[in-house]
Amino acid sequence: MIALARFQLDGYVRSLRVLQPLVVIFLVVALVLSQWPSGETPEDTVEAATGTLGDVPAFLFFVWAWTARALLDAQPDVQRDLSAVAARRRDVPVLAGLLAAYTVNLVLGALALASPLLQSVLVGVPASALLTCVGLALLVNAAATALGAWTSRAVIPAPGTALLALLGALVAALLLGLGPLNPLAVPILDWVRAAHAGPAAFTDAYPGIALHLVLWTAVVGGGYAFVARRR
Repeated sequence: MIALARFQLDGYVRSLRVLQPLVVIFLVVALVLSQWPSGETPEDTVEAATGTLGDVPAFLFFVWAWTARALLDAQPDVQRDLSAVAARRRDVPVLAGLLAAYTVNLVLGALALASPLLQSVLVGVPASALLTCVGLALLVNAAATALGAWTSRAVIPAPGTALLALLGALVAALLLGLGPLNPLAVPILDWVRAAHAGPAAFTDAYPGIALHLVLWTAVVGGGYAFVARRR
C-alpha cells in the first residue's frame, strides 16, 4: 500500500496538478501575514490570534477536499485496475489513494498553518491552544480527504457532475451545521465559534469536536472505501 501511495504521489506531482492548491495556500499565507493579530489589550490580541487558528482549518477544509479529488483523479482508470491486479486486492489501491491524498494535504496544511502558529506563539497564545489547532487540523484533513474522495472519478465518472457534487457536498457540510441536523455536518461552525471565544473555550471544545470529526470521517471514509473497491 505504501508503494502504491508513493506511486500516486509521484504521478500527482509530475502532472503539476499540485501547483493548483499550492497557489491557493500561498495566497492564504500572504493574507495571514498581512493581517497581524492585534487588539486594544494583550488579551484581545491573544483572542484574535486564536480565532485565526480556527479560521485557517475551516478554510483548508474546502482546499483539502478539492485536492483529494484532484489527486485521486490523476490516476487513469486502467492504471487503477492494474494496481488492483498487482496488489491482488481491490481495497489496497483505494486505501493507498486515500493515504496519498491525506499526505499531500498534510504538506499543504503545514505550509498554511506555519504562519498563524508562529504569530500565535509571538503574541502569547497558550501552548494548549496551539496543540488544539494542530490536532484539529489533522482530523479536519481526514474528514476533507474522505469527502473529496466521494467525488472522485472512481465514484462519479462524469467530471462536470463530480465538480457539482463536490461543491454541493461542501455547502451541505457547512449549512447542515446551522440546524437540527448538526450531527450530520462537519462541525466547522462549532470550532470557529470556539476559537473566536478565546484559547480556553477553544481547548475545552476540542474533545467534543474531535469525537464528532472522528465518527463523521469513519462513516464517510468507510462508505467511500466500500463503494470504490466495487468499481
